[in-house]
Amino acid sequence: MLSIRNLSKIYPGGITALSEVALHIPPDMYGLLGPNGAGKSTLMRTPATLQTPDAGSIELDGTDVLAQPEWLRGRLGYLPQEFGAYPRTSPEVMLAHLAVLKDIPAGERKPLIEHLLTRTNLWEVRKQNIDTFSGGMRQRFGIAQALMGEPRLIIVDEPTAGLDPVERRRFQNLLSQFSEEQMVLLSTRIVADVADLCPRMAILCKGRVLAEGGPEVLIESLEGRLWHLKIKREELSGLAARHHVLSTRNRAGALEAHILEDQQPAGPEPVQPGLEDVYLATLEKAGIDTGLNDAIAA
Repeated sequence: MLSIRNLSKIYPGGITALSEVALHIPPDMYGLLGPNGAGKSTLMRTPATLQTPDAGSIELDGTDVLAQPEWLRGRLGYLPQEFGAYPRTSPEVMLAHLAVLKDIPAGERKPLIEHLLTRTNLWEVRKQNIDTFSGGMRQRFGIAQALMGEPRLIIVDEPTAGLDPVERRRFQNLLSQFSEEQMVLLSTRIVADVADLCPRMAILCKGRVLAEGGPEVLIESLEGRLWHLKIKREELSGLAARHHVLSTRNRAGALEAHILEDQQPAGPEPVQPGLEDVYLATLEKAGIDTGLNDAIAA
């Protein structure tokens, strides 16, 4: 169990990155969902011992992480939003270098590297320079290095941003497999990643936790309250004046509006809510601009 209690961080200039964040993260994969600037990366970097908070505590399996950062580093795998590798270096050589840094015994390094490269589907390109890898291949290498030393906790920050659909699905499958053995903390702004992978999640914005729980439970909070209607774009402003329009999207050449009301309005039909609806409703309730006004103005 990873326990984060009342974590706060204020950067120079009075910018609040985290404000009394409290999360209790069980084994499996836990999703942290929020827009750019929500404080997700700050929250990832703090239990990774890359920065210290101004207040609060972090415990992993009962051990104080802030008081014993070296203990945590020996049990941590970390894939930041952006990471580098030595130029003109192959994954095989890079992992061998990291194995030395992690004090893995010499006799265990070769089979471990082979296992990691095979598991991340990089064995066939083990001697190819990482500089030449696609985005998906680089992310898979990032997971391989994060798994070095059988970590108890793996932290991954925006891992599927920029990946094509095939690589994104492949990477999701990798994370899902690893979460059966390790605790995985996943930070993302992509709603589908959390919906597909995480039994529990939190929505973070402006350094605060706005909602927390299982995706299915959060979705149930909108059951029977969400309606949809296909309209013409010029009708959107009038619809928004009469009803609580949560979101709009273009689907098959038509504009579809999702309306959030406790009672069914005249005209719109019921629709099954999804995690994206929960996400938008949560941000809107907290006073965060979700872009609807831009759609109405357009």
